[in-house]
Order: sequence, then C-alpha cells, then structure tokens
Amino acid sequence: MAELKSTTRNKLPDSEFGLPGSRKYPMPDRSHAGNAKARATQMVKKGKLSPASAARIRAKADRILGGD
Repeated sequence: MAELKSTTRNKLPDSEFGLPGSRKYPMPDRSHAGNAKARATQMVKKGKLSPASAARIRAKADRILGGD
C-alpha cells in the first residue's frame, strides 16, 4: 500500500473516505480500500466501530475494488 501523507490526506474530498463525516478510512485507491475493509473488521471485533459503520465502509470499498 502506498503511503498516504497527511498533506495528501487533508486534500482528499470527504467522498474519498469510508466514513466521510469523520474523515476516517481514506480510500483514494484499491490498496487503501482493501486496507479499510480489514481495519473496519478489526475495529468491530474490538468494539470500537459499529457493525453498521463497518458495513458502509465495506460497501464503499467493494465499489472501489470492483466487488472483490
């Protein structure tokens, strides 16, 4: 996965995030989308993310990944 520097991340539009309201789980490319899916699953297991939010992240990531 390519590094996403803070200056680049700050320039991303809200629509590039899995949770746009809080600007979490950036997905500017396929590798970040796959990573966001994995991290969302981890956070649900830890109790730090709701299953509904994780489902939104997975749905967005699947659109970027082409349904993988």
